[in-house]
Amino acid sequence: MTLFAEDAAHGAAASHGPALFSGEWFAAQPADPTFYAFLAFIAFFAVLGYFGVHKTIAKTLDDRADAIKSELEEAKRLREEAQEMLASYQRKQREAEAEAEAIVAQAKTEAKTLKAEARKEMTERLERRTALAEQRIAQAEAHAAAEVKAAAAELAASAAEEILKTKLKKTDLNKIVDADIKAVGEQLN
Repeated sequence: MTLFAEDAAHGAAASHGPALFSGEWFAAQPADPTFYAFLAFIAFFAVLGYFGVHKTIAKTLDDRADAIKSELEEAKRLREEAQEMLASYQRKQREAEAEAEAIVAQAKTEAKTLKAEARKEMTERLERRTALAEQRIAQAEAHAAAEVKAAAAELAASAAEEILKTKLKKTDLNKIVDADIKAVGEQLN
């Protein structure tokens, strides 16, 4: 590098000294190590350029960039699918909760209805049984009254017969028996 500065310092007007790409300049540089490093650097890039390494490196970098881009797109697509699935599951969960609440509400309503119907049916059964019991009691009372009347009539008839046998005459007896039979028949009807 110092060589370039010296050449610039001497200027182009002083046309003496070796030119940059002349043989004299190359002959004047054998002891400078930066010169050889510069030549190796140029030669290295020339060889890389000749074999197309820059194209291979560019292609590899482009391929890697494409792979990263496709992975990012795939990740984005998977994220969107996951968000859609999450939204779908959340929607289904809300629907299931609403359906469960509706089922519970319907079950409560049905339970209240069944309770009211059972209470009503129980009341109706109790009323029917009460009415049936009252009807049976009335029938039993009527039957008992009829039996009492029949027994009283029979007892009265037998008592009258005994009285008549002992105290009355046959003609008087027939009149009394006919009157009693008529009276008992009217009372029973």
